[in-house]
Amino acid sequence: MAIIEEAPDRPGPGAGAGSVAPHGSPGAAGTDAAPRDSTGRHLNSPLLLTMLLVLAVAAQGPLRRVLAAPVTQSWMTVFVAVVVQALPFLVLGVLLSAVIAVYVPPSFFARALPKRPALAVPAAGMAGVVLPGCECASVPVAGALVRRGVTPAAALAFLLSAPAINPIVLTATAVAFPGNPEMVLARFVASLLVACAMGWLWQRLGRGEWMRPPERPSHEGLGKGAAFWGSVRHDVMHAGGFLVVGAMAAATLKAVVPASWLNAAAGNPLIAILALAVLAVLLSICSEADAFVAASLTQFSLTSRLAFLVVGPMIDLKLFAMQTATFGRAFALRFAPATFALAILVSALIGTVLL
Repeated sequence: MAIIEEAPDRPGPGAGAGSVAPHGSPGAAGTDAAPRDSTGRHLNSPLLLTMLLVLAVAAQGPLRRVLAAPVTQSWMTVFVAVVVQALPFLVLGVLLSAVIAVYVPPSFFARALPKRPALAVPAAGMAGVVLPGCECASVPVAGALVRRGVTPAAALAFLLSAPAINPIVLTATAVAFPGNPEMVLARFVASLLVACAMGWLWQRLGRGEWMRPPERPSHEGLGKGAAFWGSVRHDVMHAGGFLVVGAMAAATLKAVVPASWLNAAAGNPLIAILALAVLAVLLSICSEADAFVAASLTQFSLTSRLAFLVVGPMIDLKLFAMQTATFGRAFALRFAPATFALAILVSALIGTVLL
């Protein structure tokens, strides 16, 4: 049995230069045709998978030695622990986010918020307490609020607060830091302050030409059920993937990076805060799972880990891309750096006072 199969050299009976193969037949052009290379051959995926499995079995000796190494076992222990602890909160957050995005009409927020922008900003920030959702869902919801007439300052306050202070995230933080309940209060206060401050800052200094009118979301026009499961699939693929990447990074820091390096960074309070803030931007972990990654970084102080928890849900690589796609590049290039700097300053202040 071979992995590469030869295509017939001669056409079948009845085929000619001017003949057209019927739709759906192997010779039809389009998506029904099997993918082939220029020589008329194609790869047989099941056989390729079989060969990979055979290769893995043949190399099981070296694989066993690698897996038995203390460094590998330590890496796997941390990775599995972070994923197992965070997964229930991630699933619950994704389901609740989809319910809110699909079944709660955006007009509800416009009616519920005060008319005065200065009062609408803290009201929208506090709305994040009762409306769970990850940062992936907060961006399109904020876009829908702006599209339906909510003042941009209030929509941006909700965008920053919802993924950071909702009940799922705060509960996950309490579970991740069982010996430090003050971390929950510090995360709530710091995140809410940053969200409101950025809303008021945009109200005073923001310009209309910096924010592009958001486009209509792709789920509009679909049935409720289809839109719900579409939102769930989107959030699971994004949030689950970033959870795995974050868990791998945390495990690598614990098992591979020399302890002296981490201790040197953690020993300087300013460097520790900046290092974990940058790490939060790069890892782009879902807010329902980031507390467990932060809890595993035991070399660092609670204040520096607070910066990780405050910065991550507000600005990271995926959020920057989503904000650019929703509100435009001119907005993201101004909003993201300001949010990052303010989140670090507020985290350092609140950590000094409460932690």
